[in-house]
Formats: sequence, structure tokens, C-alpha cells
Amino acid sequence: MPFQNVFIPYGGYWCTPFAKWQGSFSNLHPLTFAADVAKRALAERSIQPSAFDALYLGMTVPSKNSFYGAAWAAALIGAEGITGPVFSQACATSARVMGSAAFEVESASDRGRAVLCLAADRTSNGPHLTYPNPNGPGGKPDVEDWVWDNFNFDPFARNAMIQTAENVAREEEITTEEQHEVMLMRYGQYQEALKDDAAFHRRYMVTPVEVNPTGKKVVATVKDDEGVFPTTADGLAKLKPVLPNGTVTFGAQTYPSDGNAGMVVTTKEKAAQMSRDPKITIQLLAFAQGRAKKGFMPAANIPATKAALEQAGLSIGEMKAIKTHNPFAVNDVCFSRAMGVKKEAMNNYGSSLIWGHPQGPTGMRLTMELIEELVLLGGGYGLFTGCAAGDTAAALVVKVN
Repeated sequence: MPFQNVFIPYGGYWCTPFAKWQGSFSNLHPLTFAADVAKRALAERSIQPSAFDALYLGMTVPSKNSFYGAAWAAALIGAEGITGPVFSQACATSARVMGSAAFEVESASDRGRAVLCLAADRTSNGPHLTYPNPNGPGGKPDVEDWVWDNFNFDPFARNAMIQTAENVAREEEITTEEQHEVMLMRYGQYQEALKDDAAFHRRYMVTPVEVNPTGKKVVATVKDDEGVFPTTADGLAKLKPVLPNGTVTFGAQTYPSDGNAGMVVTTKEKAAQMSRDPKITIQLLAFAQGRAKKGFMPAANIPATKAALEQAGLSIGEMKAIKTHNPFAVNDVCFSRAMGVKKEAMNNYGSSLIWGHPQGPTGMRLTMELIEELVLLGGGYGLFTGCAAGDTAAALVVKVN
């Protein structure tokens, strides 16, 4: 069954620009950075921190003191009386945060719950961990680079993420040329978001962001996404596949980045009170997950989407806008073929394939872009879906009136 009373205030969401890893945000603590941005965004929207009953936090890369999670984040924004869970579900983290917040609101709709969802990650300068191993040679500990090692090795499928894209490309006979066509298309769609001084981004993005890692000096000002690669047909044609006998080039995949995002999930009545335009209603209808066979991560969007559409009682043809988290161009080719959706009908105004992937916040930004596209189209149903580590995916269905 779809959610009946779960709504998002129009404008009750925001994100920073995304900065390519080792860029301007690489030395900012992800939680304190997210809290600073949330305080600013809430003030700009005249929403008081006291309006929330819980804070749900999504975070996939540990940082110093993140053990204290949502309780710390809530205190930092001035909501010392609330707390909430912390979710870490790889690239599906945002969808899980929003979906779980929706379950809380729906189950207590008679009490008018309001949940602040935050997602924050810094892939730059991630932790390097040691694990005690008394049985190691001379007691030598086991070690792990949290970000890099997990990008490159799934302990169950025993492969790197890029290998999952190659597995799907091989099975679906997706060529390098078709992947590059998608990449070029997505880059062109992103240029639409930059028109008129990035008018589309300014509908939801907190900008400019002054970077002050020590609290003493502003070292940079970030006005929009940082690190987006200029993409041309000639440039893509010169690239060779990353893996021997493969098809996926560096030009047909995303890159890690840093940033954060926030979204309010609440009842219809409270959403109207917090909305920038009460005449616009945004309803969260369904949340679902899916899993592909071992080592085929990009294909997981398909079962997740089918499950979410079934819950909402809708068909893919009724979706007026579709956004995907597409770490590889292979994702969109596979999804397009399986769901009967034209590739050019997805990801208007860009996607994570172009503007990068800070993991936790990625899906939340895509969802707010989905909402804003639907508003520009005059309303309708929209779908977000994104794959995640472990050959999994999540999907959301929203309705804008």
C-alpha cells in the first residue's frame, strides 16, 4: 500500500553544491558542515528547529565523533530535545532515510510528526582503520581504507564496483559507444540546469558556500558544483576501457565527491505550514528496495523500481519525470531497455553521473531535482531510483500537485 499521509513541504529541502573529492570541501567535518548548512537553510525558509520531532541522519563514511550521530547533529542545529537513528546503506542511504522517515510519519499521522532528514558525507580524506588481529604475524592488525578499499572490493561478490558494470554490459551487450552517447546526453542535460545563472540549481541549492575549515579564515567560496568534467564526443572517443577487455571508460562513470543535503518529511497539514508555496503539494507515495544477482549492481534499479511502482499502484508510463543515481552510464542503458523508457526521457537537468557522488546525500539531491522538475512541468508523478553497494537499489515515487 502507498503512503497516505506523508508529504514534503515545497522548498523544504536543500543541498550544497557537490565538490569533487580533494576539492574545496575536503577538509570540512561532514556533520558540522551539514549542521551549519541546515541552520542556514531552515532560517531562510522560516522553519524553526523546534518544529521537528526527530532527526534522521544518513552517513556512510565515518568521521571524528560521528559515533554521536543524529543526537549531535540535532544539537548543532538548535534542536537539543530530539534525536533519531543513523542510516548507512551505501548509495541507497538517502532513499532509506526518506523512506524510514515516511514510515514514522505515516504510523503516527494522527500526532502530526515532522522529521528532519539530513545526509552528509565526505569521501575525501576518509578514515584509515586498523582492526586488532592477535593471530596476525607478530600481532599485526588488519587494515582498511574505508572509502578506497570498499569501492574496490565487495566481500560477497568479490569484485570491484566497476566490474559489476562490466558484468551488466557484457550480459546486455552494451558497448562503449552507447555508454559514451549516454554520458554526452547527460552532460547536455546538466547544461540546462546552468542556464540563466544556474536558475534550476538555485531553486533548491544553498549557495554560495563559504569554506572556513578553521573558523578563522574563508579559504574558498563555492557557488555551484565543483569538478564537473567538460565532456565532448571527441574527448570520450579517445578514452580506453579501464579494465582489460572491458567497455567502461573513466568518461562513462561518476566520481566521488563531498557535500550534504536536507529534507523535511511530515504530514499534509504541517507541510502546508512550512511550504514556500502552500498551493504546491508534494506527496511521498512509496518506498521500496531491490537486489540484483551477485555482481550485477547496475541492474538492481529494475526490481526496486517495479516494487515501488507496485506499491504506488502506478505504471512506469505514468511517470512524468524520472531521476536515477547512475554511477555508470551502463545503469541508464540497462534501465531504459528493461523498463521501456527512452534514455533521453530520464535525468533532465543532470544526474550523479555528471555532478559526482558523495554517497549519502546523492539520492536526496536527485529527489529534490525530481520534485522541482515536476513543479516546472505543472505536476505529476515522478520516480527516483538508485543502485547501491551489495548489488542493491532503492526507489521512491512522489506526486506533485
